[in-house]
Amino acid sequence: MKGILGKKLGMSQVFDPDSGVMTAVTVVEAGPCPVVQVKTQDADGYDAVQLAFDAVAERKLSKAEVGHLKKAGFGPHRHLVELRGESGVEVGATVTVEAFEPGDEIKVSGVTIGKGYQGTIKRHGFTRGPVSHGSHNVRKPGSIGASAYPSRVFKGMKMSGRMGGTRVTQPGLVVHEVDAERNLLLIRGSVPGSKGGLLEIRGA
Repeated sequence: MKGILGKKLGMSQVFDPDSGVMTAVTVVEAGPCPVVQVKTQDADGYDAVQLAFDAVAERKLSKAEVGHLKKAGFGPHRHLVELRGESGVEVGATVTVEAFEPGDEIKVSGVTIGKGYQGTIKRHGFTRGPVSHGSHNVRKPGSIGASAYPSRVFKGMKMSGRMGGTRVTQPGLVVHEVDAERNLLLIRGSVPGSKGGLLEIRGA
């Protein structure tokens, strides 16, 4: 299981020097991520590896978090994330972008950009109503249920509400380039989350 934590820096373009083809990429500052804990099927009931990311001042963590990191031999880090699966690494090791190569298929998890309270057209892709002949149903959701029976609105009805700000995993992504000196991963296409957001990058 390949896995690393990173921070989304934004999007850019990369041009192929031979063909001149432009590729849109997302630039991610990934790692280095210390291995804080390794869980096994025998001891914990499942296989997983716990990674730390983004070193911070000790005052920004609780005593329990600081003690947990010190036990593994590392200083305070802002994020502590567990990635499921057999890792093949040991406590005390450090995971870097060198674990990935250009062309590797990956999946990226992150929290999507919050859009706030939105209507049904933006949130669910509803079609708007007619805009002429005195219509008052231009961007309204339309009927959400019958009157006499069942005299209620069914659960799960697509309506207006808060949009975005949810955890999403984007599969089918590919590593375009690896910059080990600056701890950068260039991923083809877009990934979930806003600039500065935490990302979990795992092998597909």
